[in-house]
Amino acid sequence: MIPSRRTRLALISAIVLAAALTGCGSSTAPGADPTCPDAATALTALDLVPDARTATGPSTACLASNGVVAVDDTTAPALPVTVTDAEGTDVTVTDASRILPIDISGTIAATVFALGLGDNVVGRDSSTDLAGTEDLPVVTNAGHTLNAEAILQLAPTVVLTDATLGPKEVRQQLRDAGIAVVVVSDDRRLDTTDDLIAEIAAALGVPSRGDALIQQTDAEIAAAREQIEQVTPPAESDKPRMLFLYVRGNANIYYIFGADSGADSLIEAVGGIDVASEIGWEGMKPMTAEALVAAQPDVIVMMTLGLESVGGVDGLLERIPALLQTPAGQHRRVIDMADTQILSFGPRSPEIILALARALYAPTDVASASTPMPTP
Repeated sequence: MIPSRRTRLALISAIVLAAALTGCGSSTAPGADPTCPDAATALTALDLVPDARTATGPSTACLASNGVVAVDDTTAPALPVTVTDAEGTDVTVTDASRILPIDISGTIAATVFALGLGDNVVGRDSSTDLAGTEDLPVVTNAGHTLNAEAILQLAPTVVLTDATLGPKEVRQQLRDAGIAVVVVSDDRRLDTTDDLIAEIAAALGVPSRGDALIQQTDAEIAAAREQIEQVTPPAESDKPRMLFLYVRGNANIYYIFGADSGADSLIEAVGGIDVASEIGWEGMKPMTAEALVAAQPDVIVMMTLGLESVGGVDGLLERIPALLQTPAGQHRRVIDMADTQILSFGPRSPEIILALARALYAPTDVASASTPMPTP
């Protein structure tokens, strides 16, 4: 049975909090230039491996930049507006001049910037690494816990968040202080991107900008999928078998993400087979050696900090010997991507799936994670 939304949120919060408390490193600094070789080159023009299932060695998926392109629509916010948020609360937003977009993945902030309202953003969460947010104050403690004092000092006119951040009492404290707090959906998948954009645009009184961003994002995702389809093996038996592994070495955390985790939609988008879903793995659950061996992945997908926390591929294989009983382990085939990007979805989804596809089908033309970094 697929875990309930409440259960999935609890798992996410527990995993991220443990990672924050054990200090396994800090994410790429906001504003850093993660320029990727050949990021703007069409997949078909890259040096493709003959068979993505048997390719060897690690690779890193990276984006051409950490910015987002705002829509052309500049319609002014039509306020006040009353919306019913994801928790069933009626919220009236009267002013969008000071926006605080915060969640566990930085997706809400990326969406606000893509709506063309980045100049109105007054603070950020620790996952937001967009260009232009470098100097914004962080309002989440220990990674992803709301800091009421820090938020109140910013005097936001509207807070956009979701249930991945807590505690819930802080959200109520902000409401009691007269701040409009809108809780949006936390279901992060490729096929929920349009709904999220519409929710955020409605809360900020810019529905036409939301419509424009949906059209822009959908067109970009379609174009990305078209590129990927040109290099995806047509036969199911030839498609790369992929597994998303969440690791935090210092905390001894090893989770497999399966059906309904969001990772499955990324794997499907790049033409792979989510082997965790294939063996009936639903949601996010602690890894077992039996599950790894049963899944027989060709490729392991990970967050960059997770890979670094175990000392790179060598450390990963040492800590999880069962991987050596899989093609991925035998071929040292691990794809990593920045923690702040890989599961963020939203307006950056098209770039994210193309980055993963480059690392999967043309690993020699992307950055390599061949040098393990020590765990702090």
